[in-house]
Amino acid sequence: QVRLAESGGGLVQAGGSLRLSCAASGRSIGRYVMGWFRQAPGKEREFVATISWSGAMIYYAESVKGRFTISRDNAKNTGYLQMTSLKAEDAAIYYCAAEIYGSGAEGFYIHSSDFGSWGQGTQVTVSS
Repeated sequence: QVRLAESGGGLVQAGGSLRLSCAASGRSIGRYVMGWFRQAPGKEREFVATISWSGAMIYYAESVKGRFTISRDNAKNTGYLQMTSLKAEDAAIYYCAAEIYGSGAEGFYIHSSDFGSWGQGTQVTVSS
């Protein structure tokens, strides 16, 4: 399994922006799907965004579409989540996840159960 470490969380005013990073180690993420999930207090972990190994395929939760951008730099073994126009309801612990996709085809996952590697999470707090 690849090891993941998120960074970039913090306190931001509503309407502001943050960029989360997910640094991978132990293995190259070149063939891994990467995903971002979040969990707010008292709520279940929810899907945010996912990106295929080459970046050609991307999918967002409706709640963040148009505001968040997922990307990756395989040369740096790092994934990113650019968050703009942040709202109070975006406050949560954000987790990155990774998993190899299928048998050579390109695609992505959106269910947390499909991902085998997880980071420890980074807190995002949005003040109104």
